[in-house]
Amino acid sequence: MTETVIPTDDERTRLEAGRVLFAQACAFMLGVARRDQLPHPQLPEIAFCGRSNVGKSSLVNALTGRKTLAKISNTPGRTQQLNFFNLGGALILVDLPGYGFAKVPKSQVDGWTELIMDYLRGRRELSRAMLLIDARHGLKDKDRTVMSTLDTAAVNYQIVLTKADKIGPGALADTVAAVIAEAATHVAAHPEVLVTSSETGLGIPELRAVLAEIAARR
Repeated sequence: MTETVIPTDDERTRLEAGRVLFAQACAFMLGVARRDQLPHPQLPEIAFCGRSNVGKSSLVNALTGRKTLAKISNTPGRTQQLNFFNLGGALILVDLPGYGFAKVPKSQVDGWTELIMDYLRGRRELSRAMLLIDARHGLKDKDRTVMSTLDTAAVNYQIVLTKADKIGPGALADTVAAVIAEAATHVAAHPEVLVTSSETGLGIPELRAVLAEIAARR
């Protein structure tokens, strides 16, 4: 029998702050294909990064409650630019292209991978990078490369497991434990690993609460 977990008053307050933040309008600002196109600094930025087809656009849509805000495709490499969204004048959400495999020429993948790394290393307004990892596969070498890059650049990042509905409870628990243990060896990694599903809504309120806390600091 599953034990019912009753949220504390502090947890309810956090979750409500997240709900209120993401009830605000979220509008597409622009897409960026080159570093010189990056928008003038306005608000704290939250970047969503991860391997191709990890579910970045689906997660942005689930967070905002808008099914078509960010474009979704089953074809790896569909997102080919940095897409900026203004969330209620409080945060900028940045949907990054996926790194790794994509059904486009290697030179094109290399180009947007370089843009991703330039953005992650050098964007002063970047408050936190949310590093998305497919719960079915766990951390891969390309993820570890990004983690090391963020460590070196002293960019705070937090691991978010996606597609948790597509894995059994036991395997999910093993993945979470392994990811937490590895994240603990990285100086810029946030200690809390979030578990989400864009399909079922698992973990979405908790992720909204984390982002609301970041927005409140500005």
